[in-house]
Amino acid sequence: MAKWKLSKSQLRETGQGYLFMSPAILTIVVFLIGPILFALFLAFNRVNLLGDVSFEFVWFDNFTRMANDERALIALKNTAFYVGIVVPVQTILALVLASSLNAGMKGEKWFRVIYFLPTLTSSAVLVMIFMWMYRPDGLINTLLSGVGLPTYNWVNDPSVALISIMIMNIWATAPFFMVIYLAALQDIPDSLYEAAELDGASGVQKFWHVTVPLLRPVTAFAVIMGIIGTFQLFDQSYMFSGGSGGPNNSTLTVVLLIYQYAFSNNQMGYAAALAVALALIILTATLIQRKLQKDEQVY
Repeated sequence: MAKWKLSKSQLRETGQGYLFMSPAILTIVVFLIGPILFALFLAFNRVNLLGDVSFEFVWFDNFTRMANDERALIALKNTAFYVGIVVPVQTILALVLASSLNAGMKGEKWFRVIYFLPTLTSSAVLVMIFMWMYRPDGLINTLLSGVGLPTYNWVNDPSVALISIMIMNIWATAPFFMVIYLAALQDIPDSLYEAAELDGASGVQKFWHVTVPLLRPVTAFAVIMGIIGTFQLFDQSYMFSGGSGGPNNSTLTVVLLIYQYAFSNNQMGYAAALAVALALIILTATLIQRKLQKDEQVY
């Protein structure tokens, strides 16, 4: 069996290549792979990082504890509800907005800028704006009362607090996916719509039977990115509730709970176990979506 050998020039070129890549490799190892491995280590230990640092190996105790942790179950339920509503709504809204802009409406360029502005706003500023709008005497309640609809205590009512965060995130995130949809829409040949029109298809039929099928790969991307992003909801929930997840745990999410256990209760091992469990949930949801959508080729 012949042995595969590299010449001196090939070894030199290989070494130069790795030398040029070394800053990126070092960064990935230190700031990505290293923290992941350390989090896995913490997940199987009872950790004390204050005073005398100690690690006590506890096998799977941190993971079995989740089944009896009422707040963990509440956080998972809130997060799942949030993902189940926000991801489909923001995806559909993004497609509708992109289709309206792609239809050649008057002032299209200005509408593109206006629609995309929420995405440019920082999360902290966005939360402050909406908390002002959600006040009992704020803009939203004023508009609702003006048209005869009931008003709500958007921030302090447990029944609507999480919904108020959903509305804010859908408004801020849908324009990002709108831009992706718009780029894909402009790549669809007009000949397909002309052929459908010759066959007697209406505008709705052309949208449903031509546009939607050709955008399936883009929709799959939007759904996967939406799932990953929504499962990691933290900053809005933290700011809305002051870090407590209230009122009555109604805005408590998994990532916020991880933060509380890690930095408020000094239970870093259990927090790491929750983080690992969340990563597995996100991975499972992503793999299921990829399994359901195998066609990843844009027209």
